[in-house]
Amino acid sequence: MKSAALPRIVPFAVYLGFIGIVAGLRTLDQTGWVDISTRTLQMLYPLKLVFVTGLLIFFWRDYSEVCFHDLRHLGKSGLSILLGLAVFFLWINMDWLMPGQQPPTGFDPDQFSSGLGRQAIVISRVAGAALMVPVMEELFWRSFLLRYIIDSDFTKISVGQFSWTSFLIGAGLFGLEHHFIIAGIMAGLAYALLLYKTRSIAQCILAHAVTNFALGIYVLQTGKWYFW
Repeated sequence: MKSAALPRIVPFAVYLGFIGIVAGLRTLDQTGWVDISTRTLQMLYPLKLVFVTGLLIFFWRDYSEVCFHDLRHLGKSGLSILLGLAVFFLWINMDWLMPGQQPPTGFDPDQFSSGLGRQAIVISRVAGAALMVPVMEELFWRSFLLRYIIDSDFTKISVGQFSWTSFLIGAGLFGLEHHFIIAGIMAGLAYALLLYKTRSIAQCILAHAVTNFALGIYVLQTGKWYFW
């Protein structure tokens, strides 16, 4: 079980590790222990993109459950695209904070005075959100965790096998990963339902990518950086 789990856990863990590093450095800056600019913190995102993408490429042969040929099914792919857009629409209207939560810092590329620097950081952010994150998260949440909750030897469980326990716990934990927890739970429920309908991780990746790409375009058009 461990050897099968690691390729799905390690990229996700490294991704969270980078988030933790940024949060820690920001706290140290606020307390005066170090002097680090927001621009410098933002530069860690391209580094995170490279590291996590490299891990996904390194482990790619282990992801036998990802079959992009599934996307040739136009009916299911159309459903995935529509669901991804629906999650996006709900997400931007569910930006509710839990009691005691502070508004997210967000990611503002206007910190970069250079036009080239701004473009580079925006491209890396959109690419990370729309390409790397959907693959990394769907492998961890919908492929690994939903099955692991059913049976610790998760490879015995077929992709898309339903269980109320895994469905609800998985969505709850997915929500806790995000700053907007309620919106995160909604998305976790939606992507899981798509998985149960299509039995395809590739379709979940497609829906997740559509959501994140639409959100990226929305943020760039509106300047609502807190969604990033």
